[in-house]
This record gives sequence, C-alpha cells and structure tokens, in this order.
Amino acid sequence: MSRRWFEQAMERMRGTDVRVRDDAFDFLREHADTCADELIAEFAADRDDHGLRCRLLELIAEARSPKALDVFRDQLDGTDESLRFWAVRGLEMLDTREAERVLDEARADGWVT
Repeated sequence: MSRRWFEQAMERMRGTDVRVRDDAFDFLREHADTCADELIAEFAADRDDHGLRCRLLELIAEARSPKALDVFRDQLDGTDESLRFWAVRGLEMLDTREAERVLDEARADGWVT
C-alpha cells in the first residue's frame, strides 16, 4: 500500500461521517499487515482521540506484527480497559512465545484475568 493511500484512509478515520470512518477502518483492516509500521506510528502519535486509538490498536492486532509487542505490553498496565482489551487480543493474535510470556506476566501481576 502506498503512503498516500494510508494517509487518505487515516484522514477518513478522523472524519465525522461514521460510514466514511467505518469504510476507512475496513480498508485498513484488509491491509493491516502491509502497514503495521504506519499504524504503530499513528497510535504513538495520537493521544487525544480515544475512539481512534482503540481502532488503531485493533488494526495493529490484525497486522500480527512482532514489532507491535512493545505497544501491546505498554497498554497492559494502563487504566484504559478498552486499550487493555485490544492489547491482550493483539498478544494472543501474535501467538509467539514472547507474547505468551508477556500475557503470563500480566496475569501474575493482576492486570489481566
């Protein structure tokens, strides 16, 4: 996917029209594996739009990129249950020994049940 298409999809996800946002989300979900780095960067840069951050974390989970391990780990000990949910889901979808270890530690620390 070209950077231009990614930027257009992100612009649409930030818009006010629900249908346009959903279409952009669906488009990015179909291409999440090819734009994992960009999704991770967008998630790191956006701190204000809770709904967008949740959707970005869901897309990052869909990408199944090992590069997202630290992103998911950082969200496990946060207070936001929605972000924690997608972090757990992302780690489960990674399905690696390291991801499983992170989940086991979070469970032992009481952050995840």
